[in-house]
Amino acid sequence: MSEKYNSTVQILVLVTPNFNVAATAAFIDPFRAANYLEGDTRFRWQLVSVKGGPCMASNGFAVETQRLSDIQNDQFDIVVMSASWTPEAAATPQLLAALRKWARAGSIMGGLDTGAFILADAGLLSGKRATVHYEHIDALKELHEDIEVSEDIFVRDEKQFTCSGGIASADIALHIIQAISGDALANAAARYIFHPLMRPAGTPQNPANVEPLGSHVPASIRQAIVVMEQHLEDALAIPSIADRVRISHRQLNRLFLKYVGKSPAIYYRDIRLDRARGLVTQTDLPMSEIAIASGFASQVHFSRAYRERFGLSPRTDRIDGRIPFEFRAWPMHRKQT
Repeated sequence: MSEKYNSTVQILVLVTPNFNVAATAAFIDPFRAANYLEGDTRFRWQLVSVKGGPCMASNGFAVETQRLSDIQNDQFDIVVMSASWTPEAAATPQLLAALRKWARAGSIMGGLDTGAFILADAGLLSGKRATVHYEHIDALKELHEDIEVSEDIFVRDEKQFTCSGGIASADIALHIIQAISGDALANAAARYIFHPLMRPAGTPQNPANVEPLGSHVPASIRQAIVVMEQHLEDALAIPSIADRVRISHRQLNRLFLKYVGKSPAIYYRDIRLDRARGLVTQTDLPMSEIAIASGFASQVHFSRAYRERFGLSPRTDRIDGRIPFEFRAWPMHRKQT
């Protein structure tokens, strides 16, 4: 992505209902800063949705948008798909056709947060590397086996880019400014928006030196968690995990209770269920396949554990989890007391 432009760079930002407004604003703001610092309109952007008018974000904010049909014959240098919850509901034939047309015309195509799912549905990520927010990585792998899914904060692959969202959206925008206008303007824009470090390609979403519990936690716990995360489908027995990190089962249990507040067995079960919930609410995979993919030999055991953790059955969660919420935060459901 090293295109140079002699005229104003035209950027189209497509948003869907329940999109992440923070990630979208973080992407746009470096371009605003670059224009201000240059004293010239180097970058121009438009916010567009399929229906036009006010588009509600996932936090309840609404932004005014143009209607897709009014601009779908216009040309853009960069086209960005910004989505969050239920991207499958937004992937209309009209939107997918428009994305393919802009890609054929040579536009740089990008996805923020779950926008990658919509680009993938349009066939624009086949055979390429891509990323999404870590909560949705398993779903992207399951739904699009032809994509090399990365856990980096952003991925640039030829004329496509994808980004995990959040403040990482500013990182990819600054890299675009750098590619188009050079280091000086990108650095100045980063300083202006108080983005202290332009993180490079290859930066992981969850760096090992800070995840998951901080540096004060014994190394044996961190190592055990890495082993657990590497064996979500083929679940290991806790004594086997203890052997791999070279401490006794009893010692591992004691350390988890002290530093994590739960036993290693419960922690391991919970992270497998967290993975399962993403597959339940973000894919149409059969529950039996999700149970196996999450390390549960029995669907009955899986359903019982799921209800215990989340307060509702996986089948109910599949329905309720796809209902748009103006304000959506975990836990969506609380156990009745």
